[in-house]
Amino acid sequence: MKRSHRRCEVILGTLIIFTAGDAAAQSTYHVIRVTNGGTISGTVKWAGAPVKPELLPITKNSGVCDPGGGKTRDLERLIIGPGGGVENTVVYLKNVTMGKAMDLPVMRASLNQKNCRYEPHILLVPQSAELKMKSSDPILHNIHMTGAALYNLPFPLQDQEVKRTMRKSGVADLKCDAGHVWMNAEVLVVEHPYYAVTGDQGDFKISGVPPGDYEIVAWHEGWTIVREESVMDVDAHQEVRRPIFSEPKTWEKRVTVATDGAVKVTFEISER
Repeated sequence: MKRSHRRCEVILGTLIIFTAGDAAAQSTYHVIRVTNGGTISGTVKWAGAPVKPELLPITKNSGVCDPGGGKTRDLERLIIGPGGGVENTVVYLKNVTMGKAMDLPVMRASLNQKNCRYEPHILLVPQSAELKMKSSDPILHNIHMTGAALYNLPFPLQDQEVKRTMRKSGVADLKCDAGHVWMNAEVLVVEHPYYAVTGDQGDFKISGVPPGDYEIVAWHEGWTIVREESVMDVDAHQEVRRPIFSEPKTWEKRVTVATDGAVKVTFEISER
């Protein structure tokens, strides 16, 4: 998944998106009837040295953002379970041109801002579909989206729902400009349904795969803070420091799916 860029302008407070070739940005994926499809399942495991989670202090709206009183927030960029499974890794089939109809989980295409977190942390939205967004928090948030889509959306009202169409495939990075510098998430806008996000044990399952040979990819967002940037808190009107993360990493394997077959795949990932 590659990040893409667009040009935007703000006219009378409205964000206008200009995308080169938007009218021609149609998916090359074709839906067919799959009656003899197989299943690919497996696990993404951590194979490197132990990693301490990246933490940032909660410096604002602690009554909402820090209900447990921990004073810090895990940035959720790398979550390794007790058994070594890696959560929030995206596993997908590469260069798929035909297959089953889009059946991605609805929960992955709906974003909530709750206790100053983006939930879920990794989203999967079909190309040309809508991303639904809201905030359960009674404070100002915003979603500043860059990459495959450029939106800058304020959420001043609790439980207000906003929808935006995700027209171009790729990765969109989400941040909050209202001073909650620990808030972050990734949206993958995808052309086909052969994607999965690993659970808390690092497990995944992709079903309805037409028989054939495939490249299967494990994609994980960057988890290391490489630098900080100075940004303006649009709520408090003061400068704050926000982390910038390392680039995403990918690991690839080849698999053969037989008619009505079942394939097991294990990815071992690390800093390398």
